[in-house]
Amino acid sequence: MTDSANISRPSQEPRRNPSLSLLIVASLFIIVPFLFWYGTWYGRKLSDSQIEEQLSDAQHPRKVQHALTQISERIERGDEQVKQWYPKVIALAGDPTPQIRMTAAWVMGQDNRSQEFHNTLLHLLSDPDPLVRRNTALGLVRFADSSGRSELAMMLRPYTVRAESEGIISIALQTSDSEDEQETVGTGTLLARIKEETGQVFEVRSPMPGYLKSTMVKDGSRVTIGNELVLISPEPKQVLDALRGLFFVGEKEDLPDVEVYTRTLPHMGGQIQQQAEFTAKAIRSRSEGKAQQ
Repeated sequence: MTDSANISRPSQEPRRNPSLSLLIVASLFIIVPFLFWYGTWYGRKLSDSQIEEQLSDAQHPRKVQHALTQISERIERGDEQVKQWYPKVIALAGDPTPQIRMTAAWVMGQDNRSQEFHNTLLHLLSDPDPLVRRNTALGLVRFADSSGRSELAMMLRPYTVRAESEGIISIALQTSDSEDEQETVGTGTLLARIKEETGQVFEVRSPMPGYLKSTMVKDGSRVTIGNELVLISPEPKQVLDALRGLFFVGEKEDLPDVEVYTRTLPHMGGQIQQQAEFTAKAIRSRSEGKAQQ
């Protein structure tokens, strides 16, 4: 007989608690997104030293935008100490990243007593990026300056995306005959690809949020630089901001653009319709006053 007491048995590994493992995994699904959100949330308060540090962080545009947003909030609260960063805000208006220039333009519109901000905004009206120009036009309204009036009116119209390269185009999104079913696009959404003769592919991305209204070229056709490619209808926030700006600086020539929004339109709510009526009324009243002078 074999002595069972002398038979060597493999050592048993400690049993793992499956509930604990699941708990750890579940916690990671919560903690990791929270840390990412906390790190990028613009509402998170920054100390003076953090603002100073993030304004100079050229490698992380979102951190720069976060600091600029905090400066904007301090301006609104009437914090005079915030002026220590005005030179940096003005310098960032010339940053190569459009998102930073756009945010800097917004910040400068918050202090309509700063002549340096006013002068910088006037310069930004010729910025190549449409969102920078639009934030600039809205900021100038705070200075009672109508220099950006034409840009405000353009915010109410579909935006034309043009070719910046030459080659064969491949459309990435499908348009719909129904305005209610128009494809939603965001800033950076891929609209098309253009294959150049060298074989290099140039991506056409939306410079702003809105709705895909129509395509101006056929899929597979040849396009050249400057050709109209896609029309993007404005999104509601953009329309509302433009109507509010034109309430103060709009002129008679802007009425056709404004009055489009006095009726019920797809994607546009009652607030926009009401603001359009207020804006049209303010423009007519201002025009009549000028005519009587």
